[in-house]
Amino acid sequence: QVQLVESGGGLVQAGDSLRLSCAASGRAFSSYGMGWFRQAPGKEREIVAAINGNGDSTYYSDSVKGRFTISRDNAKNTVYLQMNSLKPEDTAVYYCAADTSFGGSWYVPRFRHNYDYWGVGTQVTVSS
Repeated sequence: QVQLVESGGGLVQAGDSLRLSCAASGRAFSSYGMGWFRQAPGKEREIVAAINGNGDSTYYSDSVKGRFTISRDNAKNTVYLQMNSLKPEDTAVYYCAADTSFGGSWYVPRFRHNYDYWGVGTQVTVSS
C-alpha cells in the first residue's frame, strides 16, 4: 500500500507560479514511476507530467510543455510539479499518482492505466 499526499495548491492569478509537492510512503519510492494528473469540472482526468524512478526521464503533455517541470527527491520520498506562467485553463484538481510496477525505475508511465495508487488531489485555481 502506497499513500500519496499532495500539497501546494491554491488560488493565483494568470502568469503566476506554484509548486506542488507529493509526499509518498514506502521504502521503494525510487523504483516508482510518478505522475501528475489533473481534472477540471466536467472533464476527463488527463496526464500533465510523469517521471521515472531514477528521475532521469520525463514526459509532459503538450499543453504544459515549456511551462511545467516535474522533478523528484528520492531521499525525501517527494515528487514536485513546478508550474510557471499559469493560465486559467490550468484550473483543476491536481492528482499525484504512483506506478509501482517492476519497470518503474526506468520507464516513464504515460497512461492512466499504468498507475495503481492515487492521492486525493489538491485544487489549483488560476484567475484571469
